[in-house]
Amino acid sequence: MTAGTGAPPAPKVPSQARIALRSVRRSAAASVASTAARLRRLGARAAAFAEPVTNVVSATGWLVLAVAAASFAVAWALGWIELAFVGATLLAALLVAIPFVFGRVRYRVGVELQPRRVVAGERALGRLVVENIGEAPSVPSQLELPVGAGLAEFVIPAIGPGDEHEELFAVPTQRRAVIVAGPAASVRGDQLGLLRREVRWTDPVELFVHPVTARLRPSAAGLVRDLEGEITKTITNNDISFHALRAYEPGDALRNVHWRTSARTGQLMVRQYEETRRSQLLLVQATRADHYASEEEFELAVSVLASLGVQVIRDATRLAVATDRLTLNTATPTALLDDTSRIEPAAAVGESPAVGLAPAASLRDLVREAARRVPVPSVVIVVGGSLAPLAEFRAVETVFGSDTQVIAFRAEVGAASRIARVGESTVVTVGALDELSRLVRRVRP
Repeated sequence: MTAGTGAPPAPKVPSQARIALRSVRRSAAASVASTAARLRRLGARAAAFAEPVTNVVSATGWLVLAVAAASFAVAWALGWIELAFVGATLLAALLVAIPFVFGRVRYRVGVELQPRRVVAGERALGRLVVENIGEAPSVPSQLELPVGAGLAEFVIPAIGPGDEHEELFAVPTQRRAVIVAGPAASVRGDQLGLLRREVRWTDPVELFVHPVTARLRPSAAGLVRDLEGEITKTITNNDISFHALRAYEPGDALRNVHWRTSARTGQLMVRQYEETRRSQLLLVQATRADHYASEEEFELAVSVLASLGVQVIRDATRLAVATDRLTLNTATPTALLDDTSRIEPAAAVGESPAVGLAPAASLRDLVREAARRVPVPSVVIVVGGSLAPLAEFRAVETVFGSDTQVIAFRAEVGAASRIARVGESTVVTVGALDELSRLVRRVRP
């Protein structure tokens, strides 16, 4: 074939040197990765082995050790004898601190909170009991007890064998919360805080500070309490409320045949019923921080949620309660109040949540997600803040059919309490908790 006729190019022969270089590179990478993994495992084992010693050194102790090492390095490099003395002094301080962490006490420590459940603003007391279970008198020691965000410190004197020492302390309960007391730990160390050894004696104990609630009348929010349930427009073949008779169709249960009418007409006739159901209430609170004008407004909304939920449980109505992050326990009023103590404001949409999942993008999404876990509710109550748009409350209607009534409670501290209609929903503005009972009596789904 002559030149210029478009002959195909000859196939390219692979370079053996390039193949060998690629194989060497892959082998080296695999060796490096294997060595790094082996070093990580060895480092983890070494850290675990040295943990009883390294845990004793406090942050101040590590700083002193680092400064001492730096002083020795600079003194050796520059020949400055003054820095060598500085490093020796710092090392001597660490060596002198070592004897202070030795010693052993045999305690039995108990932490009691009385009562374990209070309403925000009520007084709660704690009791720390230390018993010497050793055969010799104990030496004086120091016990630390975390209480919420604070730290209580107690100086425990020498205790004889079998004797006890008691300390009382007050627990701050001005705000609704779950306050954790403990674990109690005895602390041994030097006065400079270079070395510190802790021995934990107790498990954490929880104190539930419940929200302030309003006492509501029974049958709050128009809930159905009759034994048979609420009659719907749905026709079924098995229920309690009789509706009509119809001609028999293959597959109908013989127990529904009305024999007297069948004998009179000469044709099998069966009963039809109107479907009944127990009232199911869904109570939801939006916890997005940008829906509330202040912390007081958020606390008012939680109090509204707790007040409604407690009364519905007392009415023996099926209830589900949820927030952006929590599904609350509704077995008893106490269980519900315990879980309301854990409700915290969630980050606004677009912000990174500090703890847990991000909140729902809208009230409609929040209610729709909560409704997936319960039967179709007859009443949905949404609790929110004054900055939540009314359009979001109205959008909740689109999640359910016409048989479900939506009621919105908007917390707005200091506002005039009122009831209004927004679309097919009832919107209740609550300015103060003591007005909630009057407002609920006027609400009718």
